[in-house]
Amino acid sequence: MTGRRVAATAVLTLVAVLPLGPGATGAQGATHQKIATSSATTTSSIPSSLPGTSGTVTVKRWNSPARTVVSDNLGVVAVVTDGSRTVTLRGPARVFSESTTTARVSHGTWVRLLPAAFTGSVDWAWLAARLSDISPDVLAVAMQYVTGAPTVLNAAAFKIAGDASYGPLSSTGTRIEGSDFNDYLGVAWSYPGSTDQPEADQINALDCSGFIRMVLGYRSGLPLTLTADGVSLPRRAVQMADSAPGVLVIANKGTRPTDLTGLRPGDLVFFDASTDDGTAIDHVGMYLGTDSAGAPRFVSSRKTVDGPTMGDLGGKSTLTGTGLYSKSLRSARRV
Repeated sequence: MTGRRVAATAVLTLVAVLPLGPGATGAQGATHQKIATSSATTTSSIPSSLPGTSGTVTVKRWNSPARTVVSDNLGVVAVVTDGSRTVTLRGPARVFSESTTTARVSHGTWVRLLPAAFTGSVDWAWLAARLSDISPDVLAVAMQYVTGAPTVLNAAAFKIAGDASYGPLSSTGTRIEGSDFNDYLGVAWSYPGSTDQPEADQINALDCSGFIRMVLGYRSGLPLTLTADGVSLPRRAVQMADSAPGVLVIANKGTRPTDLTGLRPGDLVFFDASTDDGTAIDHVGMYLGTDSAGAPRFVSSRKTVDGPTMGDLGGKSTLTGTGLYSKSLRSARRV
């Protein structure tokens, strides 16, 4: 579909607390007991109380990837991955939905970014503050740009979110790539040695990598770059796959991976979806969790739907099955 965007509504609903326990299965509930080796459980240096926890709080180390798992009597409280700023936290359960699909994603996993990549020592003050924080997290921010999402203004009454287009129409009726986060905002953005001016016809538009840079960079604080440097979030999907900050949780072996159990909400997923650019990564999205049909679902910005979506127009937003994105999935990264 390359014409006007389908009128629709994006919904994020908070419901009761839903713990994600250590026995959780499927892509959302990363089965760390199955794939990892642990060190001894520790309880020393842990605060006597953490918001939202029950009973004894423990810390355990796991491998593949190397990470620290904080748990209580109800299950997993937080997962912090070595070399990554992404932290998944237990919180009030939410329902992510969009009227372009009947599928819904429901879970109590929230995603926040540490001030710096995790080196193995839990910052308990940071964790306590985040466990009691119900301001929009990374997943909620991502949903602020999908089909039907309402306008969001910052404290200065400047528009920072709302239903985004993918990009302007070309003379052939297809959507043009190139809309970065600052194009959506209509502001210039300075990088070392250069300044990127916004394109007038790309206001309120985000291509696939521009969408990820908006959510993780401009809105969440991850540093941005136009060229890959291994430290900041680069401009293109192929650069993000190869050299974005963080760690690979699924390596690119040139074929669709069969084991998705290591994925957690907030992970970036990469695809070779186009047939005209060889085997290069050409699309990026963000993993949301397991949907109401039991499929791992992601959100990304696409030409066919004219912007960010978790829906199924132009290909199901799932990582399993026989659809375009399932077949073209290649790797995943935790920033």
